[in-house]
Amino acid sequence: MNELVTGDAVVLGLQPARLPSRALAIAIDLAVLLTVFVLFSIGLAVATVTLDEAATAAIAVATFLLVLVGGPVAVETLSHGRSLGKLACGLRVVRDDGGPIRFRHALVRGAMGLVEILGTFGVVGSIASLVSARGRRLGDVFAGTLVVRERVPAGRALAVPPPPPWLVGRFGQLDLSGVPDGLWLAIRQYLTRMNQLDATVRGSMAERLATDLVARTGVPVPAGVPAAAYLAAVVNERQTRDVRRVVAAGRAGRTGAPDVWPAPGPSPVPVNLLPVKPVPAAPVPVKGEHSGGAVEARPGEAAAPPPGAVGEGMGRPGPQAPTGFAPPA
Repeated sequence: MNELVTGDAVVLGLQPARLPSRALAIAIDLAVLLTVFVLFSIGLAVATVTLDEAATAAIAVATFLLVLVGGPVAVETLSHGRSLGKLACGLRVVRDDGGPIRFRHALVRGAMGLVEILGTFGVVGSIASLVSARGRRLGDVFAGTLVVRERVPAGRALAVPPPPPWLVGRFGQLDLSGVPDGLWLAIRQYLTRMNQLDATVRGSMAERLATDLVARTGVPVPAGVPAAAYLAAVVNERQTRDVRRVVAAGRAGRTGAPDVWPAPGPSPVPVNLLPVKPVPAAPVPVKGEHSGGAVEARPGEAAAPPPGAVGEGMGRPGPQAPTGFAPPA
């Protein structure tokens, strides 16, 4: 069995890393470390050219231990198990219980890595990783650590088991507005994984979650109802309410119902929609051109414009009316 199980018999959703991904991560880390080691060695060789051979050898050994041993230890301690190679391959070093590692874990892993990886060119580490069911090398065994995969494909979400039929709809009047999202998440995770837990642990966790839920709702668990069944029934009631809310919102969106309705009362009629009663045109006196008298226009007919008015108002001056004055010859 490759799954991680804590002391409380809780199964952790972590997948141990295998030899190919671990070997690639170690190769990336060694390439970086050897590059840094060579650069440090060249700089120290130039700086200690005037020293004797004993001092040069001591500095070389110190540089080797500082870079190739202290470097991985410091990186894994500060990054909580993520070196450059592991970060590139999506791996991480954790404790056996799934928690982050500390300095002592990184120190043991670095010291053992000096022997099984650098001292034997990775032969001992590869054999130990192949033999171990979780892919652990000797440094992981002595340090109590494990290399797991962080980037795993997302699987299908587990469905919450339905409550007993005699509990469906029994908590319809329960006030669930005071229950925080964190408690809902904890209850859902428990219901989806309760069959993987030990019977004693499963019962104690159900009682604790039911107690927290009762404290938020203010309604005690009905007599004779198991804690796990009570949690499943309340979660089912919450899901039912969410579905009703979504359906109601969808219907309101399809019918185009406004969010705010107008106040009751007679609806105003737009002014431009009121009927207009036609008014008959009054007789308009028009002076005739030849008769000199007044001519009345019939109702509904437009009066003929007087001579000389054509073109006025359109930017063109019309011909002047006769005045009866004749210029001298």
